[in-house]
Amino acid sequence: MTKGNVNVVLAHGAWADGSSWNDVITPLQRQGISVIAAPLPLTSLSDDVAALDRAIARTEGPIVLAAHAYAGAVISAAKSERIEALAYIAALTPDEGETVADIFYRAAPHADAPKLVPDADGFIWMPDAGFKSAFAQHAAAERLALLAATQRPINVACIQEKAPKPLWRSRPSWFLIAEEDRMINPATEYFMAARMAAKVRSEKIDHTPLVTAPTTVTDTILEAVCSVAG
Repeated sequence: MTKGNVNVVLAHGAWADGSSWNDVITPLQRQGISVIAAPLPLTSLSDDVAALDRAIARTEGPIVLAAHAYAGAVISAAKSERIEALAYIAALTPDEGETVADIFYRAAPHADAPKLVPDADGFIWMPDAGFKSAFAQHAAAERLALLAATQRPINVACIQEKAPKPLWRSRPSWFLIAEEDRMINPATEYFMAARMAAKVRSEKIDHTPLVTAPTTVTDTILEAVCSVAG
């Protein structure tokens, strides 16, 4: 088994799409690793898990799943027996019977966190100012403008659905903690990582390091890949 035999399937979080992983995808591909970013509809947790499972079905061989933010709940509910390891990037990882909201609101929000309110259709949009204040405060202005322009809203149903038994109870996991996260309280990230007995890396990064610290994210995923490749 080599790194080239391992598939990496990436899952984006709320207010983003697969392109948020661009700066991670290319370095992984240069290592000879097969990489795809699963397109999630962000309409409900079940819908997103089904979309991830469809993406997984396009692959052959062992899989490492990597998730950012909300998508931690999504990869934790994936069903394929070919999944060998999980990598969580400043992610939310509810246990069985918990909701994403239970974990997200476990600790007090950062003073610069945006106020998030669903629209008439139940979708939550990130205010443009929220990208600069909390979502990716370390990003350049041009990248912040792109993030705001390409954001995908998340339906409130995603954070209210109870999670099934999580895959991290039976698979080795890695957790990159964002010490300067203004969306998810870092104390919550430490709690989740400890609860799942993950291999922890903690860095002074913001909530979206796949954009602002892609090398750190890539290295974390590579650790999981190398564990599978032996």
